[in-house]
Amino acid sequence: MRILEQLEKYRQQEKKLTWEGTFADYLQLVIENPKIARLAHARIYDMIIAAGVEEVNGIKRYKFFADEIFGLDRTLEKLVEEYLHSAARRLDVRKRILLLMGPVSGGKSTLVTMLKRGLEQYTRTDEGAVYAIKDCPMHEEPLHLIPRELRPEFQREYGIYIEGNLCPYCQLMLEEKYGGRAEDVRVQRIVFSEEKRIGIGTFSPSDPKSQDIADLTGSIDFSTIAEYGSESDPRAYRFDGELNKANRGIMEFQEMLKCDEKFLYNLLSLSQEGNFKAGRFALISADEMIVAHTNEAEYRAFISNPKNEALRSRILVIPIPYNLKVSEEVKIYEKLIRQADIDVHIAPYALWAAAIFSVLSRLKESKKQGMDLVKKMKLYDGEDVEGFKQKDVAELMAEAEGEGMSGVDPRYVINRISSALITSDTRCINALDILRALKDGLDQHPSITKEEKERLLNFLALARQEYDEVAKREVQRAFVYSYEESARALFNNYLDNVEAYVNHTKVTDPITGEELDPNEKLMRSIEEQIGVTENAKKAFREEILIRLSSYARKGKVFDYNSHERLREAIEKKLFADLKDVIKITTSTRTPDPEQLKRINAVIDRLIKEHGYCPICANELLKYAGSLLNR
Repeated sequence: MRILEQLEKYRQQEKKLTWEGTFADYLQLVIENPKIARLAHARIYDMIIAAGVEEVNGIKRYKFFADEIFGLDRTLEKLVEEYLHSAARRLDVRKRILLLMGPVSGGKSTLVTMLKRGLEQYTRTDEGAVYAIKDCPMHEEPLHLIPRELRPEFQREYGIYIEGNLCPYCQLMLEEKYGGRAEDVRVQRIVFSEEKRIGIGTFSPSDPKSQDIADLTGSIDFSTIAEYGSESDPRAYRFDGELNKANRGIMEFQEMLKCDEKFLYNLLSLSQEGNFKAGRFALISADEMIVAHTNEAEYRAFISNPKNEALRSRILVIPIPYNLKVSEEVKIYEKLIRQADIDVHIAPYALWAAAIFSVLSRLKESKKQGMDLVKKMKLYDGEDVEGFKQKDVAELMAEAEGEGMSGVDPRYVINRISSALITSDTRCINALDILRALKDGLDQHPSITKEEKERLLNFLALARQEYDEVAKREVQRAFVYSYEESARALFNNYLDNVEAYVNHTKVTDPITGEELDPNEKLMRSIEEQIGVTENAKKAFREEILIRLSSYARKGKVFDYNSHERLREAIEKKLFADLKDVIKITTSTRTPDPEQLKRINAVIDRLIKEHGYCPICANELLKYAGSLLNR
């Protein structure tokens, strides 16, 4: 069985991660590769960068987050560059608690989970290898064995920075087990694991009356006091709090601001000084990134309380808004649906229509003249719209402070999509099914105000309008492709006329051979389809001819697909000419053989090249026909 072979292979890989030696052996490893001894923030930053970075429109995209988090490129750049990069360089920002603040279902928990899972995988690689003092309950850095007095000289000689002191348990072990000989202390490689409580900790608040600070800092083991004689003996203490176990890695504080104050103030010393108080011991060193998350309402309440001023100055807030790009919102829904066990086809543009509704609800009105929410949505998603370009996006975002911190959350949408999937009578759902499910969900929402409901219904209507245009365009393209010869002939005819216009020559009639002036009426009928004005026609035609010459110089053929805007204009022109034919073909109940042939050709094109199934292709054709006949 293949699974048994894989299990054996897995065991062999696990053995390769095993390393044990003395502190003297470890010193040799560190001198050869100082990165082994880096601090927690540097390790997390290196993990993200190692996955790859690309720059798109001046914004960095980190491949580490690419499969799980969508539409938050600017937020992630701020997190990685302003916080983690600075913290990795040991700047003061590392002494802050990272607080992710944003609306529900915005991706805060997903982001933290990715960092935790990523660290688990990264420490299994050669680049991310971590070593710890063997038997240390806090898996601490072996370089802590070097006395503080010798560290400046060690740093001068090898350039390796050491931070932190031995935990009480290791201090005792060094003296009693190794007779003070640090070079003999055993060191082993460790692999971070939240399940095994190594390098990753998670704290979640519960009932303040029953939750004990020991959950964070460990507790006295009363059963051993008789044996060791004192509560201050490290062997009589369980170093098993979340702060102990998260040492060297990451500590997640879920819903941090719901915690009792005594838990929060325990973080003051840890964030600022890198240590915390536990039991009857001196301050215990801990090197960990503390990341918390909360919603905006709780954060506002927290900062309004004067008693929280000291902790507030130790917190770095990163707002995590909802995604504002339709194309990225679709990816969120696709990710969530992939995890489900369903056998229902989702028609093209179905999730896109839902995404339009969601994104519109999150946008803020702009004061700029000529800018409405639909235009803003398209601009944010990478489209240029009339009167605005991509360079205007940054200004629009700056104008709308707090944009994306409210609106429809992905959970609501995916719940309604799930409802549509489960209740579908067919093996396919389309955009109209999903929009209907979203509307029904608003009717069942008891907490929504009348004004908010009307606002959301308006966004559903706008999403429907956008889908209507797409439905017509999809059918238009499928029909045009069935008239592909006509499209190419029109394309070549246009090029002949443009060439004659720009070069001030005549066009030869292919049938009579007569020399004619360029057909201005034909050229304008095509150019008007994509909004080329009378004043702009000359520049557009010259640009076409330059592109044509460029292709010719390179030995390439300038064809129907070589110029996106011109192809769109040809298709729209042909569609306009064929509009009556399409209306008749799509609306007739008893198509004749010629009409049936066209319908089948269009449906076949929709299925083979556009991702439709027979059910949604037929539905689209009927729907587009009804739109054209209105």
